[in-house]
Amino acid sequence: MRAKAADPAPPEPPPDIKRMLRDNVESVFTAASHPSHVRVSAPRHEPVGTAWTACVKAELNSVIGKPLTQTYRVTITGDVIIDRRRAEEEDTCATETYEPI
Repeated sequence: MRAKAADPAPPEPPPDIKRMLRDNVESVFTAASHPSHVRVSAPRHEPVGTAWTACVKAELNSVIGKPLTQTYRVTITGDVIIDRRRAEEEDTCATETYEPI
């Protein structure tokens, strides 16, 4: 008789992404870009693994000084932003609801 396979570990509770960004906005945006009006979507649990993702949007100054709005998709594990990349169409960041941090 075979032993039953162990159940997968339950997901971590949702991260406090607003606090994480208030404490360290440079984990997503460079200080030189002077991010303002930073907004974040609700964290979503990744379908595989224990990571969470969220979309983060801010008003920035480009390297040539022009204002622009930039959106990033961040990956979070253990209350740490471990990855960030510019949001792409398949990330659905354009349809997310955002709240200020």
